[in-house]
Amino acid sequence: MTDYYTENLADFGRYDIETLRDLLTAWIEQGLPNGFYDSGVKPAMNKNSGNVFLVNDDYQVAMLNDDKLEIFHSLPYSGEEGFLTDLITENDAHSLHSEDYEYLVNAADLSDLKLPNDWLNI
Repeated sequence: MTDYYTENLADFGRYDIETLRDLLTAWIEQGLPNGFYDSGVKPAMNKNSGNVFLVNDDYQVAMLNDDKLEIFHSLPYSGEEGFLTDLITENDAHSLHSEDYEYLVNAADLSDLKLPNDWLNI
């Protein structure tokens, strides 16, 4: 992997462990997000950003967005990252590369998220 990525809990500080606790509590209470595969789920941390998250064998990432466990997406063409609602709100559907647009539409469908009208029929 990289120098900034770790799955070693000994690298986690107190705040990171508390965040991990909150992630695990959300998993217990809410389950994993729709579309997040449960194969090889493990805790991880980005030491540069301080983000603590769950990652699976397919390199999907689940993080807390407020108190809700959600997939943290990485768009396939542009590489832009964020939570689904933020990516949809912050991007103009007509300006996105077709791969990113299709990815977000599929992710919204998996998450039962209703897309704004300007995102439909492009």
